Amino acid sequence: MRYMGNLYDYFSAPDDPAALAAFAQGVEEAGLPLLPVKGIDPYVQLGQAESMLTGTPYDDVTSLPRFNRLLSSPDDESRWLVTLTDELRDALVAEIPSEFAEVAETWSRIEEFGGDCPPGDLAGFLARLADLAEEARARPEPHRLYCLMSL
Repeated sequence: MRYMGNLYDYFSAPDDPAALAAFAQGVEEAGLPLLPVKGIDPYVQLGQAESMLTGTPYDDVTSLPRFNRLLSSPDDESRWLVTLTDELRDALVAEIPSEFAEVAETWSRIEEFGGDCPPGDLAGFLARLADLAEEARARPEPHRLYCLMSL
């Protein structure tokens, strides 16, 4: 994606300790599946997509225990690791890929994208994130989703 802003590496790991180890070592170096993107933050932007995908009000999504729970040190000034919800992972897997275009059309109009995010790009991102989620859930011991944020 070509949007301004922070870098976000969405990835899956078997559990929080493994995600923290990948955070320290490097996700690619740890051999974990990775989806790098620029400009789609896990809190407001992806949280709103999660609300649309699950039919859950945004305020309820943000109260889920794994919603953007910080795993890394809060003192770090340029990199953070947060959890994503299992509800998001499961909704992405359950969604029919052709329906991502409909969700993306609505999602593209949120204020946080500033009118500068084509729905087709967002639908493509959701499809790639769904691939990551499908791979995570299909493992013998299902993986969870995470986001490494960098300035």
